[in-house]
Formats: sequence, C-alpha cells, structure tokens
Amino acid sequence: MSISTVKYVALLGCCAVVALAGCADDNGKAAGTSAVPTSAASRVPGPSAVGTDQPTGAQPSTGEPALPLPPIPACVGSQLIVGVEPMSPGLGHRGVRMHFSVVGASGACTLAGYPGVDTGPGGPLLHAERVVRGYMGGLPADVDTPPTVVLDHDHTAEAVVEGSVVDPGGNQCPTYTGLLVTAPNTTDTHAVSITIETCTLSVHPVTPQ
Repeated sequence: MSISTVKYVALLGCCAVVALAGCADDNGKAAGTSAVPTSAASRVPGPSAVGTDQPTGAQPSTGEPALPLPPIPACVGSQLIVGVEPMSPGLGHRGVRMHFSVVGASGACTLAGYPGVDTGPGGPLLHAERVVRGYMGGLPADVDTPPTVVLDHDHTAEAVVEGSVVDPGGNQCPTYTGLLVTAPNTTDTHAVSITIETCTLSVHPVTPQ
C-alpha cells in the first residue's frame, strides 16, 4: 500500500471519530438513544386494590340478635265483647260473672285491673267498689296484684261483680235488671241485661278464663 493510500485511510478514520463525537449531546449520550421512562405513568397498571375486600355476593351476617317483638297493646273498648252470666247464689250474696273477649277482626290485646260496673234499672244507682276478693270470687288469698291477661281468639278474661241480698237491717234489696260494664282502662260502656238482687256492689279484678 502506498503512503498516500495510508494517509487517506487514516483521514477517513479521523472523520468518522469526529462525526461520532459531533452526534453526542452535551451529557455524552448518543442521539436517538433516549432512556426508557421509569415514571409510574409509564408502568402497566396491575389489578386495582379498590374494592378487593368488598362482598361479591350474599351479604355477610352482622351477628346482631333479632329485634324483640313489639309488646301486645292494651285493649280498647271498640275491640271487646262483654257478656254476663248469673252465678249460683251464695249465703246472702248474689254474683254476676262478666266475660271479656275480642271481636272477630281484632288482634291480641291485654286487660289488667278492675272493670267499672254500675247498676241499671231496678233501684237506686250503685257504683261497684273495687275489692281484691270477696265472698263470690276474686284473686286467690296469696295474690293481691291484678294480673295482666292476654286476649285473642282463643283466650278470654272474666271478672266477678257481687252484692248482698239484704241490707244491714235485714230488709230485702232491690232487684236490678241490668248492669253498665266498662272494661278496665277503657271508656266504652256496655249495657248488659242481667238480674241481680243487691243493696251493695263490689267488683274484682279480671283474671284469665
């Protein structure tokens, strides 16, 4: 190879080096070789964490106890039927047994305490005195608190009203042909036909029948 040829090859090599050096940027990086971005925006997102702990079907049990049933309400006069029947005569006493039941379309309700009882036709007006027990009926000897009675289509309540046949002077008492009955804690008065000879009147609490 001639000297001129060698010089020419060397000159080409220098030009190539200079050309490569001129293509590099100020930071020494070659043009066209930008770095792969590493920001979060450039990464392929994985499965979202939102909702990963949410139920996917049936609701989980809360573990809370069931709510208690509502209490049975007290009876009102419009849902009650009042009936009466005479009791067998006692020694110098007469009594009437009163029955309390619910009408056909009514739900269950409760009664507690003393009915209100007044005399009807036949003599002077008498208001029944509230007495726990008496000759013809009432609560047992060891019970003084009137019970709460639940009435429904299968359960009824009763109460006894009673009086004496003669007065303290031995005189015969009037014969009444009816009573006015008001169930405990209600305001509806029921006029019932019943015969009772009495000069006094007392009524006892309602009890289950």
